[in-house]
Amino acid sequence: MAGVRSKPQPNGKYVGWFMDMNGKQKFFVGTATKTKTEQMAARLEDEHRQVRLGYRPAPKTADKHKARPIGEVFQEYLAWGRSQGGVHGRAWAAAHGEKVERILSWWKARLSLSVLSDVDDILPLTETALRELQEKGFAPLTLCNYQKALHSFCHWCEKRKYLTEDPMRGAAGFGQDRKGKRRALTPEEIARLLAVAAPERRLVYAVALGSGLRASELKALRVKDLDMVGKGLRLDPEWTKNRKPGFQQLPGELVEELAASCRNKPDDTPLLAAPDGAHASRMLRKDLDAAKIPRWTPEGKADFHSLRGTFATLVLESGANAKEAMTLLRHATPDLTLRLYAKARESRLTELAERIGNTLKQKPTMQNVELPLAAGAEGMSVTPSPAKALEQTDKADWRERVGIEPTWDLIRAPHSV
Repeated sequence: MAGVRSKPQPNGKYVGWFMDMNGKQKFFVGTATKTKTEQMAARLEDEHRQVRLGYRPAPKTADKHKARPIGEVFQEYLAWGRSQGGVHGRAWAAAHGEKVERILSWWKARLSLSVLSDVDDILPLTETALRELQEKGFAPLTLCNYQKALHSFCHWCEKRKYLTEDPMRGAAGFGQDRKGKRRALTPEEIARLLAVAAPERRLVYAVALGSGLRASELKALRVKDLDMVGKGLRLDPEWTKNRKPGFQQLPGELVEELAASCRNKPDDTPLLAAPDGAHASRMLRKDLDAAKIPRWTPEGKADFHSLRGTFATLVLESGANAKEAMTLLRHATPDLTLRLYAKARESRLTELAERIGNTLKQKPTMQNVELPLAAGAEGMSVTPSPAKALEQTDKADWRERVGIEPTWDLIRAPHSV
């Protein structure tokens, strides 16, 4: 039964209690008036009794979060991401956190979100907003980033029972523009690029082509990450994309060149003069123009990230199997390596087609040809002989070796039977 304690707390408010839907006694802090607190206790107990009897649905955990300010929940989500929201419980990259915060602020203003309950049934509104951005010329990848940022936030709220269900579930993505397809540089183009680039930039390109590391990973490398004994680079999980430690093998000559370039430098000094993001592609663009290498071809575009695809292509063309290529590129599955990164060069396809053509043009040789034996003819010589020679075969000799009386008339003229 509901009730109230006889004496108030030091703050002047009374403590009441009631029996909840599970039959357990629950306490709450009421008002400074004992009568009002008794009324609150009676009302709460009646509501729980109706739930227990099935007259009304049970309250959901998300109901008590509906009135929370959306800005407060956004900040809680960003704090979680910057501490443990990345892969394997690691923090987001700083650039990713800034991007998510900027996009969520845009959604808050664009959809006039004030409390968390405003997020319910938001999918049609977001689709309308994204279509408007699409009409303004936003790239498909940018639209996907805007959609994914809000979708990830809603999914996070659903897992913590702040929302009953994810309102962005079922959102359709945007097809990637074919202009975004990247190509692999040919060996001749690689040689021309390395020949025209300044020494510092040439070393950046050489490491990118020899390791497949991304621009952000190249920028994060320090002198202490160079391993002269193991002939490679130690990768720190704080800045790798998969947030895993690793070791990337390099050609021996490239390791020696890196060691010479960073001699007498402190361990925390950057190993390479590598820019990040769009700056890396702009740097490469200048050298591509200087080397007279086209940035756009029917096979795709050449930007800094295409150096990683070039590395994947070179690995497979060198004879590596799918598992080895996947390991060198630090991918979770070989499908990602083969489907997105490794490229099929037109010149290689033409060469393979010519090899097949040469195989088809080969003439047969009848020397040392062994024909299958008929039943009962084991131990006989089956060397092909002309028909007349077969007619002259000695019948007695045949019976002696096989023990079968052949019907020579049937062999000679089968249609006369």
